[in-house]
Amino acid sequence: MVRERVLPIIDEAAKKVSREEGLLLYEDMVLGRLFEDKCAEMYYRGKMFGFVHLYSGQEAVSTGIIKAMRPGEDYVSSTYRDHVHALSCGVTAREVMAELFGKETGCSKGRGGSMHLFSSPHNLLGGYAFVAEGIPVALGAAFQCRYRREVLGDESADNVVACFFGDGASNNGQFFECLNMAALWKLPILFVVENNKWAIGMDHDRATSQPEIFKKASVFDMAGVEVDGMDVLAVRSVAREAVGRARAGKGPTLIEALTYRFRGHSLADPDELRDPAEKEEWLARDPIERLKAHLNERNLATADELKEIERQVQATVDDSVTFANESAEPDPKDLRRFIFAED
Repeated sequence: MVRERVLPIIDEAAKKVSREEGLLLYEDMVLGRLFEDKCAEMYYRGKMFGFVHLYSGQEAVSTGIIKAMRPGEDYVSSTYRDHVHALSCGVTAREVMAELFGKETGCSKGRGGSMHLFSSPHNLLGGYAFVAEGIPVALGAAFQCRYRREVLGDESADNVVACFFGDGASNNGQFFECLNMAALWKLPILFVVENNKWAIGMDHDRATSQPEIFKKASVFDMAGVEVDGMDVLAVRSVAREAVGRARAGKGPTLIEALTYRFRGHSLADPDELRDPAEKEEWLARDPIERLKAHLNERNLATADELKEIERQVQATVDDSVTFANESAEPDPKDLRRFIFAED
């Protein structure tokens, strides 16, 4: 097994969190985990079709990045592993589950399914089935933010874009082209590499000549940083700095979050390629358990309070299934709607 990288230690002062903030982060991560657990159950019960890629284990990245941004104002571009990004953006569990069930009440009106969640009210630019497909879209969103502010004189257009993608995408041509353009134009964008070590069944270290992806930022004279993607407070600290840099007009940041998916690539993947010892090592670093311990040790929350959050979140997830089951299927007469912007 490849030896794991030694991560830089984030200053404890930078990881300081209030009780209110800590509980919000905990609730968001628990929502992501329990929602994905329910998705697995519904998939195997035949309620969902096609490929479904779960995010279990990576919650600290979504929560740490998105909760450091302005909800409903900043933009997020996702991947085919997009359920939890949508939830962190504020898309309701009902809308996401209904979309997975292919119902009219889904956030993409039942047209997108698991890999194509989209929400205009939440500035969620979409999930994308093709590797690295969302990076140019995120770049365009970042460009229009700067254009509105500097050319059109809209002082309120200080929005920031977070673009999520996996380690496999960092070997794709669009990755390099977009980093180059973002650096040239000093665009307000965070390129967030969720390095979970495996691109489907390909070990990341076997697929690239420079496994430390954050170092590729130096080629473009761009800020690059690596962070423990299993520590939500570390991710949030890095994200806050990057968001501040972008909002101040100082350009993009490449963030490499070292994380791990606890399930196979998709629910159709038996996950037989990864070393069981590697899985156990990462399971021991569960980001939810780490935040729970942090909150307990600093007397920011009691065990009972955290259990109550879990109970409430489980009720929300269960309600989303009921809502999805009872929602209407899309009307066949609307088959050609939403292809163009006629509405």
